Amino acid sequence: MRVHFLTDDLAKVIVLRRLLGDAHEVAPSMLGDKKHPLPHNAGGWLLVHADLRKGEQVDEIRSVLRRKQEFTDRIFIVDFRTRQLRVQAEALGATALLSSVEEAGEVIHALGGTAAPVVAAAEAPVELTQSFRAFESMFASVMGGKPVNLKDAEHATGQILHNIAETGLTNWLTDVRKYHEGTFQHCLLVTGVAVGFALHLGFSERDARQLGLAATLHDVGKGAIPIEILDKPGRLDKDELLVMQRHPVIGYDALSASGVGADILEAVRHHHEMLDGSGYPDGLKGPAIPDLVRLLTISDIFAALIEARSYKPPMPRPKAYQIISEMSGKLEPALVKAFEHVALVA
Repeated sequence: MRVHFLTDDLAKVIVLRRLLGDAHEVAPSMLGDKKHPLPHNAGGWLLVHADLRKGEQVDEIRSVLRRKQEFTDRIFIVDFRTRQLRVQAEALGATALLSSVEEAGEVIHALGGTAAPVVAAAEAPVELTQSFRAFESMFASVMGGKPVNLKDAEHATGQILHNIAETGLTNWLTDVRKYHEGTFQHCLLVTGVAVGFALHLGFSERDARQLGLAATLHDVGKGAIPIEILDKPGRLDKDELLVMQRHPVIGYDALSASGVGADILEAVRHHHEMLDGSGYPDGLKGPAIPDLVRLLTISDIFAALIEARSYKPPMPRPKAYQIISEMSGKLEPALVKAFEHVALVA
């Protein structure tokens, strides 16, 4: 079988050829080669291994893949320890991720070139998979200082709304925690909880989508937070916390030119504000905090409590609701009471 290998380093080609031997043909295409690379109507797999931290290489890969739509199996080799690289690969259209050239060789030998390896997300419900892709695209945009595609957020919100309306919130929470972890797990949980809250309150579809969209976009600013802070196991120190607390403003700034409505922008900026003025970034109090923000804040806190992390199991939903109920003066009591069914039953 032929393996088309798009890379930035001839040494990687040599390693792959040594690993595959005579069993498979390696057809290399070097980034920066103006004759460029990939042949027309080529069969086989496409393997990509390049430094995705270099903007010019990312742009070139994107351009190549846009022209070579016939490659449906696009396997990227990335450093799994670095979340930004995984996000960048997914944003470029990776159908599978591997951690090294050696692993690629093992997989190609094991499968005999008959099918590409499948990432875990492909086994998830279609709404979850598509929503995950949308989050990756949005975070990759913020990471690269590029405009966020609002259609990605709207599509993800619609998929989550459809899934929860059809199968319920509990199934959504279970699937998210099964297939995803870290920041994306949190974002998917928050949107699910917010949509479930809206449906329980009897919101119209338009209003449910509005709250869902605010939830989908609320943490997009985290795309610019260093990975060692964002996914640190355990508590952040004082300086790390100050960096993390920049994400609402980063998200607000990133979305300001996207065409999103003012109420959504306000929700993105203020979802960590508290009624008693103890929140951030602007220390808003009581009447200055709109209802949409109040709904989102409850959903965000609950989702953070019940998410699964590498260093802690998910908190049981009754315990999470108890904590929210005891946040006297910080959250709207009537909304917390209305949230009880969502937290414990939905």
